[in-house]
Amino acid sequence: MAQFTSLTSRAVALPVNDIDTDQIIPARFLKATDKQGMGDNLFADWRYHKDGSPKADFALNQPQAAGCQILLAGDNFGCGSSREHAPWALAGFGFQAVISTSFADIFRNNALKNGLLPIIVDAPTHEKLLALVRDHPDAELTIDLASQTLSFPGGSVTFPIDLFNKTCLLNGVDELGYILGFEKEIAAFEARR
Repeated sequence: MAQFTSLTSRAVALPVNDIDTDQIIPARFLKATDKQGMGDNLFADWRYHKDGSPKADFALNQPQAAGCQILLAGDNFGCGSSREHAPWALAGFGFQAVISTSFADIFRNNALKNGLLPIIVDAPTHEKLLALVRDHPDAELTIDLASQTLSFPGGSVTFPIDLFNKTCLLNGVDELGYILGFEKEIAAFEARR
């Protein structure tokens, strides 16, 4: 897993509430067992016409969305069934963080396990960010994981994250990698038993 310490990027807004994992990555793409190419199918039913051509009016197909590494989503992002493919698709598209007022628990956990940072902000901050992205699409947001701070033109807020997941992201390790970091201590314990 890639290390996440800080990120400065423009954001693309998709202010739709209750986006479920079937919308993020439709079920027909769940046969894949690796992450390669998963970003091509992100929001497939919203991004593409039936003939495979891009829908020009969809947010991720807009020219200003190119290179954005932050998705500014609506409330209750990632609800529905549990699909590890959803954070795979978001990361495969190039997103490193998603900002919302709330996340479904299973999606949030899958995102953290795959190096995608879900950031929860309050409703007034969310509205401020939506207005910023709409009125100033070139504005950049900065995420500093160590201080748990999201900074933007005109302000900054702190966001919650548990210590375990924060430590894993800062060190670029998953759960197994974290445990293996204690290999010497584990071996010493086993030798004493």
